[in-house]
Amino acid sequence: MSMILSASVVRVRDGLPLSASTDYEQSTGMQECRKYFKMLSKKLSQLPDRCTLKTGHYNINFISSLGVSYMMLCTENYPSVLAFCFLDELQKEFITTYNMMKTNTAVRPYCFIEFDNFIQRTKQRYNNTRSLSTKMNLADMQTEIKLRPPYQISVSELGSANGFSHLSGADYKGTGKISAAPHQRLEPVTLPGIVSFVLSLLCGALNLIRGFHAIESLLQNEGEDFSYVIAFFLGTAACLYQCYLFVYYTGWRNAKSFLTFGLICLCNMYLYELRNLWQLFFHVTVGAFSTLQIRLRQPQGKSPDYNV
Repeated sequence: MSMILSASVVRVRDGLPLSASTDYEQSTGMQECRKYFKMLSKKLSQLPDRCTLKTGHYNINFISSLGVSYMMLCTENYPSVLAFCFLDELQKEFITTYNMMKTNTAVRPYCFIEFDNFIQRTKQRYNNTRSLSTKMNLADMQTEIKLRPPYQISVSELGSANGFSHLSGADYKGTGKISAAPHQRLEPVTLPGIVSFVLSLLCGALNLIRGFHAIESLLQNEGEDFSYVIAFFLGTAACLYQCYLFVYYTGWRNAKSFLTFGLICLCNMYLYELRNLWQLFFHVTVGAFSTLQIRLRQPQGKSPDYNV
């Protein structure tokens, strides 16, 4: 019998479960699928926005949008078009019910467990296809899946030591390739993020001006230390690179931001004799604030572009 067995809502950036159906069976096959659910939830940020994993007699399908992923487990013979219609209905209801601020700041697993009521009602409708009220929209989803089929994840890929890093980095166009990370969009800019960006530019400009002054002093006095010039220009480069990391997505983005902040601290430690404590405090604080904003501005899922 073809049917939907379970579903869950997961945050993309860290795999935190936000809500889930509570009717898992205890068979061996179902227990194995629960392991795949957990493994997939940790890799959602590396995957396209629509995927399918075939595991024996079961399929795991999911879609991701605006930093949240909607996952479901069904039998292998359950129609793919119905599966993604079901996920799209969960997505629309969740986006309508909860704003992005709540999902981004959630810290406890299953903090939106009340959404399970909607999951259960929708699952019952989709398991009774004769009374399904969305039949008129199935043709639209069928066309969408043909134009942009879900990426097929294999069990061997899921269990590999390096996750999905060995797969092709070409742009995902629905042809089974994962989209390149540098083109991934980030979440909308917030007011603190804009402030940190402007302050980083200001610190970079101050370092640049002081660097040119140090060059002038070096030309006039042969005894001046050229290493101060290097420290000022390294500080400028670090501030500008923080601005770049805030605006664009790159691989190892968080690690790069921490290393850049460390460089800012080292430059200011070296320039201790040329700056007072307030100046040092300002540059280091701005660097820390920018690093925090880079960490908080996470990649977002692809906005829904299909009508169901």
